Amino acid sequence: MEVITLRLYDTGIIKRVDSTGIPCDVGDFCVIESPYGEELGEVLRENSLVKKAWEGVKLEKVLRKASEKDLQFFQDKLKREKEAFQFCRKRIEERGMPMKLLKVKFFTNERKVMFFFSAEGRIDFRDLVKDLAKKYRMRIEMRQVGIRDEAKMLGGVGVCGRFLCCMYVLKEFKPIGSGLLKEMEVKVNPNKISGLCGRLMCCLSYEVGVTLNLSDMGEEED
Repeated sequence: MEVITLRLYDTGIIKRVDSTGIPCDVGDFCVIESPYGEELGEVLRENSLVKKAWEGVKLEKVLRKASEKDLQFFQDKLKREKEAFQFCRKRIEERGMPMKLLKVKFFTNERKVMFFFSAEGRIDFRDLVKDLAKKYRMRIEMRQVGIRDEAKMLGGVGVCGRFLCCMYVLKEFKPIGSGLLKEMEVKVNPNKISGLCGRLMCCLSYEVGVTLNLSDMGEEED
């Protein structure tokens, strides 16, 4: 398996994908498979040095190098998503709905558009869906997400000075609670090790099971 690193055109998310059989050079734009049908990405690194670590892991695949037609299509798609975001947010404000619109994604393989939002409780968005269906004449899906997914979609920089792990590294969220801190013998105030989402930082899970015992290192003899 050949593994390359690319940056998605619309979100800026960096990910590794399987480019087996399709030569890709740095700077090329490629169309890859995704849950939304297809997405466009720019190659940042070819023939990743860590490709052996990905053996047996299911990665999204490169479908083809992007043509001029592909580039124009995804530019238009991004413009439509921005316009749909503004339209939906305006309708939300006009109806006084207690929800926060996060992202809009048009599917490339079917007439469907998905609106992601966050809210404290359940929202009756039936009238909003009618507005959107009348405007776009396609299947409308509203997807409510949790606070950690919200941080992943919006992105940001953590206290470490790097981009949020949830946006650039993690494939899925793992539970991180007080039990984990007890296992790691962490006595710091949880508020000081919380991420932008307000939950305990995901990177704490990287250290589970890793203990540095200085007594095992030995001492240098005189």
